[in-house]
Order: sequence, then C-alpha cells, then structure tokens
Amino acid sequence: MTGLQGKRILFGVTGSIAAYKAAEWIRALVKEEAMVSVVLTEAAERFVSALTFAALSGNPVYRDLFDEAPDRVMAHINLSREHDVIVVAPATAQTMARLAGGMADNLLASVILAARIPVLVCPAMNSAMLAHPATQENITRLRGFGYSLVEPASGALACGESGAGRLVDWEVGREALLGLFAPQDLQDRRVLITAGPTREPIDPARYISNRSSGRMGYALARTARRRGAAVTLVSGPVSLPAPPGVEVLRVTTAAEMAAVVADHADAAHIIVKSAAVADFRPAAYQEQKIKKCQAEMQLELVKNTDILLELGRNRRPGQLLVGFAAESGNHETEGRRKLTEKNLDLIVVNDILGTQTGFDVETNQVTLIDRAGSLVLPLLSKEATADRIWDKVVTLLGAAA
Repeated sequence: MTGLQGKRILFGVTGSIAAYKAAEWIRALVKEEAMVSVVLTEAAERFVSALTFAALSGNPVYRDLFDEAPDRVMAHINLSREHDVIVVAPATAQTMARLAGGMADNLLASVILAARIPVLVCPAMNSAMLAHPATQENITRLRGFGYSLVEPASGALACGESGAGRLVDWEVGREALLGLFAPQDLQDRRVLITAGPTREPIDPARYISNRSSGRMGYALARTARRRGAAVTLVSGPVSLPAPPGVEVLRVTTAAEMAAVVADHADAAHIIVKSAAVADFRPAAYQEQKIKKCQAEMQLELVKNTDILLELGRNRRPGQLLVGFAAESGNHETEGRRKLTEKNLDLIVVNDILGTQTGFDVETNQVTLIDRAGSLVLPLLSKEATADRIWDKVVTLLGAAA
C-alpha cells in the first residue's frame, strides 16, 4: 500500500509544452492506485489530446464550463467536493494570473475558486516569465490563499534557453502531494538523520564496508520532510537519489560521518542514527595496492568512534535520540541493553536474517523499544515503517512536553 492509494485527485492540465509530463504523472498516479480525474484547459488540448488523458486516467475528461450534460452542469462546484486534492501541473503564467485574480472564466479556475480542499500548483514557463514581478506577485498571492506551490526546476527549456521554469520531475511532485496528506506533526522541528554504510579504506582498491543500502534512512528523511520537519541527512556512499527538500551531506568513512554529525547535532531537536557505521577500520592505510603475493598478510584493525554512544553522552536537554540496531537474535535483550548503554529514547531493532527484512530489500519488520516497553511492527514497506517510527517519536515528544 502506498500513501496515494485510494486518494481522489483532480488533475488540472494547462497550456504548456510540459503537458506531456502531466501524462506521465497521471500514469504514475494510477499505477499507485490513486483515482484521477482530469480537467483540461482549451490551451492544454493544443498540446495533448483529451483522449490521451482519458485513456491514462480511466475516466472521462472535463473541459467545458458550460457542458450541458446532466451530470456535468454543476461540475465547477461538484468536482472539488468529489475529490481530496487538486493538482495543477503544469501551471502556466496565465493560469497562475487567473487564479491569483480570483477569476472564474474557465472550468479549472471555477473549480479552484469554489474548492475547499488542498490545491497544489506546479509552475512551468520561460525563466523570464517566471522572474517577472507580476508572476512573482501572483505566486505570493497564491501562497497567501493557502495553495501549495512547488518551486520549478532549472535546466534546458523548450524555448532553447536554460534557467528556472521547468516542471519538476514526478518524484518531486509526488513528495509535495504526499506532504498534503501527511500530518504536520514535525512542523518546526529540525531532524538529523544518518543513513547508509561507511567505507574504511584498506588500499586504493579495497575497503571494509557492509551491505546497508541506505533505504531505511532515506525513507525516514522523506517521511519526516513530508510531516513538516527541516531534515539534514548525513549519508554514506549509496546509489539512492537525494530526497526532495532534504539537505544531504555525503561522507565516506566513519570518521567523516562522526565529524559531520558532531557539527550538526546541537541544532537538531531529533537525531536518528540509522546508518550502519563500520565498527572497525584498518590501523594503517596502504598507499599502494596490496599485491596477491602478500595474500597471507594480517590486517590489523582499530575501533571507530561509536557515534551513537557519543551522541548519548553529549545530548543537550530536550533532545530526542533514536538509534538503530541490526541484530540476528535476542532482539529484545540486545535492544534494551543498547537503549540503556547509549542513553537513547528509542531504539529500532532490525532483524538482519529475514529474507524480507534487513539489508538491501524494500520491506522491513522492526521492533520499537523505549523505556516503557516494546512494540513489534508488522512487515511493511520501508516508507510505511518510517512513518510508524515517526508516530512513536511524536508520542515521545508529547510525553516529554
């Protein structure tokens, strides 16, 4: 199950070359089992036909403010009542001016004017049009109305120029949309998260590391951002894209991660250390690649700094500290020992032996342990697991208030 499953989304498409991207967005929404209805402006149809959007959404397309069909006579009122959210993507300069002026001269503008549901506006236009004071004033007005606006991306534009004004990719739009459905219970909280493995170099060709993919930490960062937090993610080397709206600080070694975490820890209200940091590193780095003839050599190791232990020792009053433990057995016993030893508020124990849990899989099943008790979560996606963890964190914050 995804956060968009079963959501009723009214999707407005306006007259921009980026309308072809709207088709991709609608296809992605339907794939996530959202229910999508499309409203096209007259200009939008010059770029992509109504037939395309009807085929992709599986629903009839709405176009005419004055449609005489019995079930559509009051569409400008009823459509917003029948949906959970309105998305306008792409939103042209003309459409934003129309909405900012409170006009009702086409179906989409009329629906939005009558709406009492969230509205997400995703602009797309030439960079000069975007920078014009009139457009910027309209953006300010739309935000003042309570609409959510996604900052357009920068890059090559259809006109041949380069700059701000591109419709954002679906992943960015998806995050903004999910944020509208998420509780804003981490609003005004600064969250520091660590994710992924570290790599401890042996020589120019080799290193010590582990199987962590970083997916759990990245899911925590995405879901915290949706819930209103300002998120800093300290990431070891992974192949995952940066979560939209999240500050990502990339490191390689345990020492680098420890230094970056120490620099940012004091400013954080909540720290979640989900990274799988290497416990040991080679005592000496070999400047030249070790040859096969040295295969019988012994590799001397030394301990890395225990970042979570140091955080627990130096935490400031009011700071909430969450740790992760990858265990192959005795989950409750090991988790409670680490909770006490490292002065944590919550520890998330992860079973690394399960085929659907642990490293480099899309799902997880964890045990949440705090000072009052423990809770075994069911097998969930990592995003759903992350949301359950934030639910627990919010409860702990409320208890401490």
